[in-house]
Amino acid sequence: MASPIPLELLVGAALVDSINPCVFGVLIFLMAYMTRVFKSRSRMLLAGGVYVVAVYSTYFLLGMGIVSAAATAGFSTYFYWFAAVAAILAGLLEIKDYFWYGKGFSLQIIPGGAERIKKYTGYFESMETKHPLLSLGLAFALGIFVVFVELPCTGAPYLAVLGMISAGDLADGVPLLLLYNLIFILPLLAIISLVYFGNSKKLEAWRKQNRGLMRLAIGLFLIMLGGYMIWSVT
Repeated sequence: MASPIPLELLVGAALVDSINPCVFGVLIFLMAYMTRVFKSRSRMLLAGGVYVVAVYSTYFLLGMGIVSAAATAGFSTYFYWFAAVAAILAGLLEIKDYFWYGKGFSLQIIPGGAERIKKYTGYFESMETKHPLLSLGLAFALGIFVVFVELPCTGAPYLAVLGMISAGDLADGVPLLLLYNLIFILPLLAIISLVYFGNSKKLEAWRKQNRGLMRLAIGLFLIMLGGYMIWSVT
């Protein structure tokens, strides 16, 4: 049905997915909080690494589950078209936010998700004091939770990639998903490193200043990606 995913599209989608303001905002908040709570910067760095491993594992397994379910149910073609149309619609919403940020319907994390993240993050302090090992488990659990909470805001590029993978051989899709998620977490590791050196306030200020441009870049790419998916099968 569809040709294999061009590597540049896969890399582009992963990078676009990772620069989403939702992803940046949550991670900057978590890392800044961990910097205050953990007894040493090395502990904060370790907790941040555990968090990223959880994000990588969850995102990968979620992608594999969706692609496998579509193939097993025989819905690969329908899923492909759904993903293509969803990418274009999501792109239009992202571009809207460049001109009218936060007005009208926007792609954002699940309602109440930010409050829950703050609530669960608050457990770090008591965990680190009483059960240091469990605090790392909490960082892993938070990574899993954040992936699902952020999906409405961040999932469009991944959905498009999954749509293209579902149109081919599942075995060929595994290394593609592994690569996608590796690229996806690289900016997260960069943010953790910057926060480690005490730049969380500057990072958050930069995110707020440039979130409109990030939305615009994401929107344009999503429309191009959805258009490519439609063009490649017509």
